[in-house]
Order: sequence, then structure tokens, then C-alpha cells
Amino acid sequence: MKQPLTVLLLSFCLVSALCAQEKPKNIFIITIDGFRWQELFNGADPELVNNTAFVNDTALLKELYDDSTAELRRQKLLPFFWSVIARKGQLTGNRAYGNRVNVSNFYKISYPGYNELLTGYADPRPVLNTPTPNRNTNILEYLNKEEEYTGKVVAFSSWNIFPYIINEKRNGIPVNSGYEAIEESDSTDRYINQVQGNIDESHCRYDRLTYLAAKEYIQKHHPKVAMIGFGETDEYAHQRKYDMYLQHANAIDRMIAELWYMIQTDPFYRNNTYLYITTDHGRGKKPTSWYAHNLFVKGSGETWQAILGPGIAALGEIKIQQQAYQKQIAGTIAALLGKSFRGSDNPVIPVTAIQTNAHETVTAESAKIIRSFAGR
Repeated sequence: MKQPLTVLLLSFCLVSALCAQEKPKNIFIITIDGFRWQELFNGADPELVNNTAFVNDTALLKELYDDSTAELRRQKLLPFFWSVIARKGQLTGNRAYGNRVNVSNFYKISYPGYNELLTGYADPRPVLNTPTPNRNTNILEYLNKEEEYTGKVVAFSSWNIFPYIINEKRNGIPVNSGYEAIEESDSTDRYINQVQGNIDESHCRYDRLTYLAAKEYIQKHHPKVAMIGFGETDEYAHQRKYDMYLQHANAIDRMIAELWYMIQTDPFYRNNTYLYITTDHGRGKKPTSWYAHNLFVKGSGETWQAILGPGIAALGEIKIQQQAYQKQIAGTIAALLGKSFRGSDNPVIPVTAIQTNAHETVTAESAKIIRSFAGR
């Protein structure tokens, strides 16, 4: 059945958001590495919760996260998503309703995924999770060159490859990643560095430390654009620990809730800031492959997105049939801030708003995608 052209730019950009005279000026981009849409929209998978191959204590995990319906399970797992974002923002990617978000890159692993969402370009060149400086221009460095954002863009990540994905060396954007020490300005900073120094380093820092470092910086310096990349969900999934995967997703939900509270109680950010939350890739669909992801594992390219902030229509869980892509994210972020992003190396259509007969706003690229999938 054909769908009318009433789909939003990634189902987010209503006229009320993009065409308002006064646009919010700040955005926090949050990524939850390798977190499946299945858990976001359905909560804990009952089959996996009861599988001793992936769970140490099935009875206890059931008490924590299991319930009789998907709606109850997801509320237990991600209370902020389903009590705040679902009431005041939007969530896309529940494929049970034909609402799809996909990566466009061939590889379906982290570096290509983060490159795609930050640059708007699904680079075919094989850069496979290695410390290789990204050749593509990303939305963070684009914004950093805009007068009102210069020196007000920052990134924090658990995974230590982010400085290369963002190409910190080229553009000078501060990227605190892995167990890199943070700049010390008070006793809290010193304490965070001390704790980090007592941990056997790995390629992925504890998410709580990433969050604390980001929070301290945000409170002291008030950046206008901040990216926070959480990583432990992917780490525990690769270890085939479904119980730990769920626990860390729940912990990230709490940290995002805490961040939102901080935003809404800070005069600099209150009612002037977006949260844009997404992931870099999907994972296997089957109980025997949920922990894996790559171009050979079905489901690895299936993702999701959520947004919260002033001017975003409170549509909650989007249940219409539509197709969005990870490569649209960079342009969407720019559009939300009243900008039009086109990286110098990126063959993407600039974000040019067009009006539909439903008085909603999409990009030229979004309209083309929607038409190509009409009737499928």
C-alpha cells in the first residue's frame, strides 16, 4: 500500500521544529553502541532471558526485566525512553510497524557506522575499526566552523577510536576518549583521573566514567554541541552476556535521564536543547546470533533513533510505514540548528526543506527515499 508523502525528515523535523523563528541552539548527540531496536521497542527478549548460555541467573534477570507484554518489558528496561521521550519526543525504528531505520554502509560495524551518521556519507572505503584518521568531513567540524559554534563543540566517548573517527588532529575538536585523562580544574576532575588511572585500560572505558567526564565538562564550559558515545552495551554483547547487555542499557537510560534533568535545570540549556539518540549498527535477529554484527549477519544494518527537545512534536513511538537511513542524521542535526550541512567529500543532497500537502517538512533526499519505497 502506498504511503502519502507525509513522512518527516527522519520523522523528526516538523514545521514547528524547522520553521520556527527561534530555533534551539544546542544539541547533545548520544550514541548507544550496538544496542538493538528489538530491546528498545520490546524490552528484554523472553527467550534470551531464559537462556543460561547468555545469562548467569535467569530467575533474577526475569524479576528485573521480564513481564507479560513488550510495553511493560521496555518500560522496565528503559524507563526514561518510555516515560519521557515517548510522551514528549519521538522514537523511530520499530519494524513491527514497518517503521525502518537502516545503515547504508556495506560493513555494518562501528567505524563505518559512526562515520556514516556523522558525515552523511556511507564511505565504501574499508576502514574497519582501526585507528585511521577519517578523511570525510563530519557535522561536528562543520558546526565548529560556524561563528556561533566555534570552540563550543566537544565529544566524549567510551571507545578509544573516536578521536580518529572525528579526526581530532585535523579539526582540533576536543575528543576525550577511552581512558584518556580529562583536563583537571578541580578536585572532581582529579578524582575521575585518579579512578581511571587505577583501572587496567582497555579499548573501551566504563560508560559511567565517560558520562561523569562529560557531565563535568558540560557543567563548567557549557558547550553548544556535545557528543557522548556509550560503548558497554556492545562490549557485553560481543562477550555473549545478555544479562550484562541489559543491565548496561538500563544504566545508560538512567544516565540520559540524569543528563536531561541537568539540561532542564540549567538556564543555559533549558528549553533550548535537543537530545538526539541513536546507535551505530544493529545486531543479529536470531537468539543464536543476537551478539554478532557484520555484513554477513542478518539484522546488523537495522537501527533506530530518538529525539527530544523544544519544537519536536510529541508523537511518541512512530507507527507509520517509512524508511530512514543513518546517512540522513548529519543533515538532520544541521537542519535542527537552522544549518545546511554538506561535507566537502560527501556526495549528499543539502538539507533543503520542502513543503508537503500535510504541511510537514522533509529533505529532498528524504522525499526521494520515501517515493522509492512507496508500495513496498
